[in-house]
Amino acid sequence: MKKIYFLSDAHLGSRASADNREREKRLCRFLDSIRQDASALYLLGDIFDFWFEYHNLVPKGYTRFLGKLSELADEGIEIHFFTGNHDMWAFNYLSEECGVVLHSGPMEISLPSLSGNSIAAYVGHGDGLGDPSRGFRFIRAIFHSRTCQWLFRNIFPADWGMEFGLRWAKSSRMKHSRNAVAENGDTLFVSENGEISNALGDVLSRNIETEEPFQGEVNEPLVIFSKQYLHDHPATSFFIFGHRHIELDLMLSRQARLLILGEWIRKYTYAVWDGETMLLDNYEN
Repeated sequence: MKKIYFLSDAHLGSRASADNREREKRLCRFLDSIRQDASALYLLGDIFDFWFEYHNLVPKGYTRFLGKLSELADEGIEIHFFTGNHDMWAFNYLSEECGVVLHSGPMEISLPSLSGNSIAAYVGHGDGLGDPSRGFRFIRAIFHSRTCQWLFRNIFPADWGMEFGLRWAKSSRMKHSRNAVAENGDTLFVSENGEISNALGDVLSRNIETEEPFQGEVNEPLVIFSKQYLHDHPATSFFIFGHRHIELDLMLSRQARLLILGEWIRKYTYAVWDGETMLLDNYEN
């Protein structure tokens, strides 16, 4: 039986990273490595740091990655692209030109198994799920508004729109970094040039991709959501999300697992289903 792969959060094109081209090449090497044994690939959002399709224009760059997606789709591999909070403005280019199946929200899928039984999995990017923040929900509603999308497309020239989007994405990453908490509980501070320091002023890192660590089962929004969903849908065996940039493999019950896929910025993590086992792993080539 061929395998099914899941990955998320590559944030290609991010201005908060200096190695975008190399990360794109690494992602393409990964896609090459799975093309012989994959039946499907699920890209669970924020593959691009910012993506907005104009009627006759698409964002500059990503030619290696988009070409590789097209190759895999042409070979019969199912490619499912779930929009995230950074690339929610994907409309029809990826489906028409690259052959992917586009999804704008989370959904339940069936995983084939060696036993012949179908395994229920709930998959998606994960943004907004279990998150009580009214501010985030308000912003998300604006970004998903067709009226706001029309205004953005028709008021801003494409260059201005892309510049705004990329700057917004970088600002969002900086905000997350400023809110990061060290393992010892100290608040970390991020300067405008990307240096991360502690309360004593000691520079800990020059990488602004720091994320908030796991908040525990009681406080982690995706854990909260998954447990609530499982209560109403007890046959669900897997919950697979991105968004949080943390690696998590958590048993919710004797039969149900939650996987948060990490990211493709530093750790290059992915999940793979072989018909019997779901594995969370790192790509190191």
